Amino acid sequence: MRRELTDQGFQELTTAEEVDAFMASAEGTSLVVINSVCGCAAGLARPAVTGALEELEKKPDNLVTVFAGQDREATEKMRGYFEEVPPSSPSIAVLEGSELKYFIPREQIEDHDLEQVQSHVSGVLRQMVK
Repeated sequence: MRRELTDQGFQELTTAEEVDAFMASAEGTSLVVINSVCGCAAGLARPAVTGALEELEKKPDNLVTVFAGQDREATEKMRGYFEEVPPSSPSIAVLEGSELKYFIPREQIEDHDLEQVQSHVSGVLRQMVK
């Protein structure tokens, strides 16, 4: 579950301090995945993100992930940076610096097929990653 993202170059943030340090130094575009053990994370969110990244020529500057339900403090801290959106996992966020620019909540992941979610992620990244 974790390695599916870390094997693709995602930095896993497991503590609140790691999240704060990342956000304090974040530059450029970041793709943040709030990972989860649920079926829609395994069957949709993680494969959609990795598939979208494979098809893009220009990738985000930073790829990071926190794991909801396991690394609770890190997840809570990351969600604190997304005050305008309710907690959701799995979910996918795009940041510019430390500012949230786009958010894909669980509701836009579950009950969709893999191609729809992957297309959504890749479309957002094509627009945001310069």
